[in-house]
Amino acid sequence: MLSWDEFDKEDGDLAKPAGAAATVVDMSLEKLDKDGNAAAHEARAVSDSDSAAVARAKAALDQLDIAEGLAELEGSSARVAVDEKRMINCRADLNQLVPFKYDWAWQKYLDGCANHWMPQEVNMNADIALWKSTDGLTEDERRIVMRNLGFFSTADSLVANNLALAVYRLITNPECRQYILRQAFEEAIHTHAYQYCIESLGMDEGAIFNMYHEIPSVAKKAAWGLKYTRAISDPQFNTGTVETDKELLRNLIAYYCVLEGIFFYCGFTQILSMGRRNKMTGVAEQFQYILRDESMHLNFGIDVINQIKIENPHLWDAALKDEATQMILQGTQLEIEYARDTMPRGVLGMNAAMMEDYLKFIANRRLTQIGLKEEYPGTTNPFPWMSEIMDLKKEKNFFETRVIEYQTGGALSWD
Repeated sequence: MLSWDEFDKEDGDLAKPAGAAATVVDMSLEKLDKDGNAAAHEARAVSDSDSAAVARAKAALDQLDIAEGLAELEGSSARVAVDEKRMINCRADLNQLVPFKYDWAWQKYLDGCANHWMPQEVNMNADIALWKSTDGLTEDERRIVMRNLGFFSTADSLVANNLALAVYRLITNPECRQYILRQAFEEAIHTHAYQYCIESLGMDEGAIFNMYHEIPSVAKKAAWGLKYTRAISDPQFNTGTVETDKELLRNLIAYYCVLEGIFFYCGFTQILSMGRRNKMTGVAEQFQYILRDESMHLNFGIDVINQIKIENPHLWDAALKDEATQMILQGTQLEIEYARDTMPRGVLGMNAAMMEDYLKFIANRRLTQIGLKEEYPGTTNPFPWMSEIMDLKKEKNFFETRVIEYQTGGALSWD
């Protein structure tokens, strides 16, 4: 094996000039640039060994206009200073990741990568046996499992579509875009997880995946979210005016504060309560992973919303504040109705009235997180154990598999 001394010696023997001074001159950056450009130009020359197709490819590249390509990269001719970075309507080069302006966005990207998992890592054997057993679950419990798989299997796809087709294009900060790409992948994993659960349990896939068309309490939530996507998912939509900037802000509030910040919480609480009772532990474990991902998505979205408000205070006027409040209250009402539909009577140590209190508690959190006043004063959390589950650092050993650390899937520790 070569040592560093031998490596240096061999390199030096290949092309060492007469004296040390000559080395500095001959190996200067200017000469390297000149030699490199000449070598690249030489590589473009058509040789006798080139096929007709290769010759045509080289000739086509001779017509390539570099300036025209660079013009499409806004501001790419200059290095980006931190102060030039903005959350929306930034004209600086979006391909220059560093220097970071929003360190929190990059940290969330790193945390998301550390929390990677895949559905197949979760053992579903106990769930399959329980689901197939005639007396394993009550009808109320089966209703909860099917309703939630029906809603979530579509909801995460809606979120992913919104991110990939609209939000990513309109957010003009590269470190935030990096996290959005990670989030979009996580949404794909979540949809995969629901499909994995549905397939493992032998459910009617068509019925489950079409609940957002066929079950009113599910359909209403999906329809409510979709109406905030219509405008910004148009490829011709662009920010840059007060009205279009507000349209994007409405979308972010709808998706982060309501769809991911309220619509998911009834179902998560129901399934995780089932897992705490040693029922459907595989499904519950997957929901636990998903909830932790979604908690980070929510926190990222809140930070993005608040940063846009800081950089564009004129957008956050009385009218938009009232509209945002109404959006959160409407979302809360839809989730209360969903709770009543999924558990018309008490089950799993909870009932619809308790869930209504919990959702109002969550709504107060969402309102205050974006600078609005609480609308349900005095409401408390009837499910404090949910806060423990959302802790990203340590896991409560609720389930039989008892995942100790939540981090990269290949490094999961099981006991």
